[in-house]
Amino acid sequence: DIGDIVRGKDLFRGYDDEEKKQRKKLENNLKGVFAKIHEELKKHKKLKEEAEERYQKDGPDYYQLREDWWALNRDQVWKAITCGHPGGTYFRDACSGGKNPTHKKCTCANGDIPTYFDYVPQYLR
Repeated sequence: DIGDIVRGKDLFRGYDDEEKKQRKKLENNLKGVFAKIHEELKKHKKLKEEAEERYQKDGPDYYQLREDWWALNRDQVWKAITCGHPGGTYFRDACSGGKNPTHKKCTCANGDIPTYFDYVPQYLR
């Protein structure tokens, strides 16, 4: 699942050598992305001290930064995946247990984005 992949907590490692190689490549790319974000935070005058304190022992995997990034951006990722796909129906009834379809195909009737299940451990989904 995307949240688990971004946060470095995905349980799936691949069935064969090619999949394992692709997963490793993806993980290395994500480490690079979060290393760049970390460096940019350290350059920011207002955030430098807080970033250095919060993430001082976080590299090279940047698990805490990844968690923080996901918490701040998960709704945008959700919108990109669901709202941008005109024919997708996978999450349409996620908010109401099948009673009401999601609003405008990507949000609950109250406007919330149904990302509440991305923190459920993978083995329970």
